[in-house]
Amino acid sequence: MRLSLKMFHVKPAILGVAIVLGILAKGHNAHAAEPESLLVAGGCFWCVESDFESVDGVIEAVSGFAGGGAENPSYKQVVAGGTGHLEAVRIEFDPDIVTTRELLDLFFRSIDPTDSGGQFCDRGPSYATAIFPQSAAQTQAAEQAKAAAQAALGQTIVTPIRAADAFYPAEAYHQDYYKSDDLVLLSRFGPSKKSVLYKRYRDACGRDDRVRQLWGDDAPFVNH
Repeated sequence: MRLSLKMFHVKPAILGVAIVLGILAKGHNAHAAEPESLLVAGGCFWCVESDFESVDGVIEAVSGFAGGGAENPSYKQVVAGGTGHLEAVRIEFDPDIVTTRELLDLFFRSIDPTDSGGQFCDRGPSYATAIFPQSAAQTQAAEQAKAAAQAALGQTIVTPIRAADAFYPAEAYHQDYYKSDDLVLLSRFGPSKKSVLYKRYRDACGRDDRVRQLWGDDAPFVNH
């Protein structure tokens, strides 16, 4: 009988603990941070998308255009010039896992922020670098990240921090190009997967070589 009474009193206690833990868990989930987005331009948007989708806490990176006056521009319009748009990437992320400042520190170390004429083999205004903060907090983080990157590099950084702007996703053809198994039939190498063509392009363009030259062991997305 004593054992039964003891069990009778213990079970409600265990149940009470379980309820409290359940409430705390629900409370934690209810207060989990909403996803945020960061808009940057770093030259070829395929490369920026590829780099940042490898970062823990990044939900998705979307290739597109920002900074110009034309609404819903096509890729051909942007690269032909005259729209004012840059190739840009909207990075959606979980701020509980990675912060805006951490992403911006990675961004500066994944580009050549000393080059105002384009990036690597891609020349012209549409391939220039920029940060488009979406809030006062992002502007502050961008200014701090830029100052820190300039101090670390020891060279003048020309990447501008621009006013918030509309973002226009690029055509579906450009999304996830770096990992797509879709075939491109009319390529100089014959029918080839997009992922293979992307790797050829990135190597030939010298992106990783230049980033490695600038940042050395601080370059986060290149093989040392």
